[in-house]
Amino acid sequence: MEKVRCNMTEFWKEHSKDATVEEMMLDSRAKELTEYELPEILSMLPPLAGYRVLELGAGIGRYTCHLLTKAAHVTAVDFMESFVQKNRESNGHHSNVTIIQADVTKLDVPQHSVNFIFSNWLLMYLSDEELKAVMEKMLNWLQPGGFLFFRESCNHRSGDSKRDFNPTLYRSEAQYTHLVSSLEVEAPQGGQKFGFDIVLKKKVQTYVEIKNNPNQICWLLQKVPRSSDAQKGFNTFQQFLDNQQYTRRSILRYEKMFGAGYVSTGGPSTTKEFVDLLNLKPGQKVLDVGCGIGGGDFYMAKTFGVEVLGLDLSDNMVEIAAERALTEKLPTVQFEVADATKRTFPEGSFDVVYSRDTILHIDDKLALFRRFHSWLKPGGQLLISDYCCGEKPWSQAFESYVKQRGYILYTPAQYGKFIQEAGFCEVRAEDRTSQFIQVIKDELKKAEAIKEEFIQEFSEEDYLAVVNGWKEKLERSNTGDQRWGLFYATKN
Repeated sequence: MEKVRCNMTEFWKEHSKDATVEEMMLDSRAKELTEYELPEILSMLPPLAGYRVLELGAGIGRYTCHLLTKAAHVTAVDFMESFVQKNRESNGHHSNVTIIQADVTKLDVPQHSVNFIFSNWLLMYLSDEELKAVMEKMLNWLQPGGFLFFRESCNHRSGDSKRDFNPTLYRSEAQYTHLVSSLEVEAPQGGQKFGFDIVLKKKVQTYVEIKNNPNQICWLLQKVPRSSDAQKGFNTFQQFLDNQQYTRRSILRYEKMFGAGYVSTGGPSTTKEFVDLLNLKPGQKVLDVGCGIGGGDFYMAKTFGVEVLGLDLSDNMVEIAAERALTEKLPTVQFEVADATKRTFPEGSFDVVYSRDTILHIDDKLALFRRFHSWLKPGGQLLISDYCCGEKPWSQAFESYVKQRGYILYTPAQYGKFIQEAGFCEVRAEDRTSQFIQVIKDELKKAEAIKEEFIQEFSEEDYLAVVNGWKEKLERSNTGDQRWGLFYATKN
């Protein structure tokens, strides 16, 4: 452990002699990168008004000066004397900042004393053991409901500075995600357990565009209580999705049924029909909530020249979408792993909020629709298709299906009322179950036609699992228990 700290100290002594931004970022293009990445990173943060902020690895204060304009107080920490000195010169005159020199592995912060921790390029200078210990400490330092933001170089080095010796640990995205999802700490009183939920995970687009580098990754996490039963044995709902319903294999099986690029009912045909209702114009901004593997987003960007941000809680979905984005070469389409119930955007950020067969996973639909309303510009449009249900009582089979999937379903009419209650006008709530039934029949015919190809690509077991799943969907829809709704509304 001590050897790791010594190595890192020696490395940074070598790269902090003049305390310049180029030295700190280990990159000759640091000024150009800062100009674009700074606003991009700041746009991912939650609103900081009234927050007590702890900034770790603050360096020369590149972010300190921005954080302290928003927060009630910022404590900025770095372990290199020259960087701390430079930060004091630039920002020390502000009354709401404390700048200290300390090694994060030895830092002592009172429990539950901060609302937000900001860390930029720090964790890759910790050993695996130190990383886990620091992550646990950060979870303790945060108040329940507080946030942790961190950004790291993953997989390989990023900057172009000459390094004769480089002790940096370039972990994979998956390693960080696995660690943060598995952490758990116990509150001192009452024994309530807390962990992190992922609010967002995304690539820094500045590095993709300027350096063709997709390995700069950001995470925003929230400290939340862990329930005793959790998600059927998984710590987070995201882990449950990625290990149960949306494993990589099952996503690709769905795609085989729905059509290339799609994991929602009707694939390209319903996408074209529904998107046509929006009358999209070049340059408009679309938010796709539950983007899946991105087929609809590529279609909208290519056909109408719109900019699309696709969000999905499933890491597996976004990983596949991002792989496809590389071949599509469409910089106007971006993807992020995000929880739409926790993600924040400034008011009036989008012209359209679009969502296909996703909101069935979300408990408080009214709260989500209120978020959508605030994110839309005046005159903005909302378009949703989603699984719905018939009036209760339901059959036993449907009850157990909904429970097993963890769905929260309403009738199309109830669903439409939520949208209206959220402040939308011109609300159209259509029961499209007959179309749903027809689409399922068409997809079953297609499955029969490509049976051999399907079995060759996956297996007979996979084929039967998908076909039987579709037949059960058909049965549930024919009895009236399962329904499908299409919802359209506008914001005044």
